Amino acid sequence: MTAPEGTSHEEQGAHEAHEERGPAGRSELTERDRAVLAVERRSWPGPGAKERVIREQLGISPTRYYQLLGALIDDSLALAHDPVTVNRLRRIRDSRRARR
Repeated sequence: MTAPEGTSHEEQGAHEAHEERGPAGRSELTERDRAVLAVERRSWPGPGAKERVIREQLGISPTRYYQLLGALIDDSLALAHDPVTVNRLRRIRDSRRARR
């Protein structure tokens, strides 16, 4: 990528680094974000087991878990970390929106 006219190479590098950052300028997922994606990656026999793991392993309520998961679906860092899970969740979300 070449720098736009009037842009120094330092500015270009800073711009490219910014493009790789997620929300709030983060450059990597937090440990909690990775744990949320790991829980979501697993298959569950029913909702009770998943909610129990959310409370016991993550130490958060299922409501908070789903809030975090909703934000992660749109996070470019989450997509880079686990594209299969994030793309699956995006497809599910989009199909639910289309049904409304």
